This record gives sequence, C-alpha cells and structure tokens, in this order.
Amino acid sequence: MTFVQLIECRTSRFDEMNRLMDTWVEQTKGKRTATHDLLGRDRSDASHIIEIVEFPSYEDAMRNSNLPETDKIFQEMVALCDEMPTFTDLEVVRDEQLYAGNARRFFEQVAARGELPPLNDVLAENYHDHDPANDQDTLGLDNMRREIEMWRGAFDFAFTVEDQIAQGDRVSTRWTWQGTHRGDFLGIPATGKQVSMTGTTVFRCGEDAKIVEGWWQYDRLGLMAQLGVLDSLEL
Repeated sequence: MTFVQLIECRTSRFDEMNRLMDTWVEQTKGKRTATHDLLGRDRSDASHIIEIVEFPSYEDAMRNSNLPETDKIFQEMVALCDEMPTFTDLEVVRDEQLYAGNARRFFEQVAARGELPPLNDVLAENYHDHDPANDQDTLGLDNMRREIEMWRGAFDFAFTVEDQIAQGDRVSTRWTWQGTHRGDFLGIPATGKQVSMTGTTVFRCGEDAKIVEGWWQYDRLGLMAQLGVLDSLEL
C-alpha cells in the first residue's frame, strides 16, 4: 500500500532547506526508495514548511530512513529549523491516479508478447470478473489467467486505451482491441483474419490498489461477424 510521510517544520532559512533537499537527492541516487518528494511553503506563513515524501509502502519508507545519508540530512535539517520537525505517517487509502495506472498496466500485460505475466501485481487473488459473454462469473486470479490464455491462444492482439476516467475506487476504460485470428476460438478454426472491436471495462480497486472486480461490455457480435460465423448461420 502506498505510504506518504508529511514532515512539517518552521524555518527562516528556506533557501538553505531547499538546497539541502537537492543534496539528499544527489547523495541517495540509486539508493532511496522514495518515488516522489515535494517541498512546499505555507502562503499565509512563510516560515511554515511542509515536505511530502511518497513511498511504495511503509517498509520501503523504513528502508529509506535507515540509509546513513538520510540520517545525516535529517540532522542538518533539524539544525536549519526553528523548532523540532513533526512527522505524520499516512497509509494512502484512495489514489485514483494509481488505480488508473494499474488498469492501464492490465491491458498492456494481457496483450504482451511471450509468456503471460503473473498479473499478481495488478489483480487481487480473489479477483471477480463479470463478462456477459460467459455463463458464469470468473472467480479468482488463476481462473482469470486461464480466461486470458484462451484469448491469447486464439488471437495475437493489442489494446489501445481511448479514454480513461477514475473516480473513487472505480476506473472506467474505453478501449479498442485489434487482433489476428491465429488459433481456435470457441470452436472456430484459425482464419488468419484481421479483426477488431471496441469495448468498455469498469474496474474496482482495493486499498492496495490491486484490481478486485471487473465488468466488461464489448462488441462480441461484431467480432463473430468479422470471423464469418454469422454468414454461415444465415446460410
């Protein structure tokens, strides 16, 4: 789970504090686990400084704190402050940007060439999938992997993300899918045809930002028509 630390202090030596942050970045290059660092100054009180540091997890933050360079910089920071800095530790329970990024990674990973990635970095073990084309919902990461492998065995394909909207714990993605029919698909032998379809997927994300539930809507009928199935039914 993403972890954020707020460091607040009061100082009349802001420029020196700013340079100290640059020094920390330089000295911990390749070692620090922080993914983002922001230094801000209160508009109503120029001596009130807030540093916001983001980490992938609390454990990563602790590893960063244990770096000797971090301890040295902290001692120098205290010397620049008018009073002892205060720390607020936050577990991020809602991060719409992170949720949207995970949804985008899902579409990239399922279409990746070669062996299918584990997907356990984007999907929860108890993932619940709703696909109106299936008689029953797909439950669990392993079963979802088998569903994806069925599509990968039938098509070489790629997704293009057209639009993405994140709100709360939901991410809605409008996508275009393009593929080449290379293997058996629902009893239809490989045709070699280039096919495409459009669709929308809504994902629900959990507190660890992994996707826990998904709802799919896509042009399955149009896909079958491109594969020639509807023509044979009309005959």
